[in-house]
Amino acid sequence: MASGILKVDGELVVGDDGKPVILRGAGLGGWMNMENFITGYPGMESQHRAAMLRVLGKEKYEFFFDKWLEYFFTEADAKFFASKGLNCLRIPFNYRHFEDDANPRVLKEGGFKYLDRVIELCAREKIYTILDMHTVPGGQNPDWHSDNVTNYAAFWDYKDHQDRTVWLWEQIAARYKDNPWVAGYNPINEPCDPQHWRLPAFYDRLEPAIRKVDPNHILWLDGNTFAMQWKFFDKALPNCSYGFPKGETFTGSSEQKNLLELQFLKKAEIMYKLKTPIWNGEFGPVYANPSLDQNAEEVNAARYNVLGAQLSLYDKYKIHWSIWLYKDIGIQGMIHTNPSSKYMRTIASWLARKRALQLDAWGRYPSKEVEDVIYPLCEYIDKVCPTSKDQYPPNWPTERQITRIINQIYMSTCVQDEFASLFKDMSFEELEECARSFHFDECVQRDGLNKALEEHAAVGEIGKDFVRPTNDRPDLGKYDFAREQGD
Repeated sequence: MASGILKVDGELVVGDDGKPVILRGAGLGGWMNMENFITGYPGMESQHRAAMLRVLGKEKYEFFFDKWLEYFFTEADAKFFASKGLNCLRIPFNYRHFEDDANPRVLKEGGFKYLDRVIELCAREKIYTILDMHTVPGGQNPDWHSDNVTNYAAFWDYKDHQDRTVWLWEQIAARYKDNPWVAGYNPINEPCDPQHWRLPAFYDRLEPAIRKVDPNHILWLDGNTFAMQWKFFDKALPNCSYGFPKGETFTGSSEQKNLLELQFLKKAEIMYKLKTPIWNGEFGPVYANPSLDQNAEEVNAARYNVLGAQLSLYDKYKIHWSIWLYKDIGIQGMIHTNPSSKYMRTIASWLARKRALQLDAWGRYPSKEVEDVIYPLCEYIDKVCPTSKDQYPPNWPTERQITRIINQIYMSTCVQDEFASLFKDMSFEELEECARSFHFDECVQRDGLNKALEEHAAVGEIGKDFVRPTNDRPDLGKYDFAREQGD
């Protein structure tokens, strides 16, 4: 381990002693920024919480979510994480834990109760943390994971949303400026600015504002269009690392392994150009469910092998990574809730209904009742509005745009109370049992995934003279990367 607060030194991340560090771990998605496919509810977190408040009442509502946030990550989780050789936990959070839209620029100290606890638990196990504002005022992208109920990323058009985000980061930086186990700040997750230039302009403003409060911690910066595009990025800001997500899967043939390297090098092109560290902040397959998918064991074994090939590539280039994700209800997590737990028994029938209505974008299953309605509608729209498929984000077909608006936003909004009613009239004891379903001791480990991560957690010694491989690189010109933009 390096000593002191980590910083960027050219293409490396080093400690105060100059010793290079490679950060490898997972994202604590679904915790302080809840996501529908991770914990089972429909739509967006703010809607879900409002529905639960209506059904449970204030006292039970606060009790349930306090216990849930406690049990979701405990000392047992930190010890397990460290036992796999992983040394960095990326912590996504929703700004609403720290500020209210109805009471802007008034800090809510209560949110730090949860964040401080997990940072400290990780520090005891020598695990760094990256603080990731996954949801910002106004919404930085149009999707559910930014708690955006409108399909409109208002953050880019309203300066006050940006002002509040700068203000909140100043408060957060002031709190953690002296903490050596905080590896830095990820200011905005997967931004989507249709005009592109406003993202680097915002970073130009945010970076010095944070530096006035905290001159030392690294800023881990996402590119535009879900961190996939780097238009107008023409310089590297000081003490900053730049990153991207990656989620493609393949069968593992030599041709596809070569394609994977092409994809990586193209996405890392800006980091090579700016000579900064490379960070993959989110990646990982969706795994087959034995109760829903035929040959689930065989399918998942292939996906573990694919993941191993990807991680081997990251070993070669010595990049920092954070797999998505640590814990969920059985989609991607290193560990997941037990199907026989109180929480999972409570929502089991609901999950079947949610799949049939295709309310989730991630881990979506085919549904004839939805597709028989949506596909003809999309064909009509493409016919009468030929530019529909050319809207931002680029290369999203009309079906993806329409399903997001109708199923993932409007229909999900309509069934919020239906989901919350599953918890109606539960006693405090029953609510705690539901919350405890997410405790490490109650969860199931995804052994194939954890084995792959453990095998690639350590990258061996890396010296200050390390130079990224540049020879024998695949020819980027042989691959049409443009078709992936926006995925």
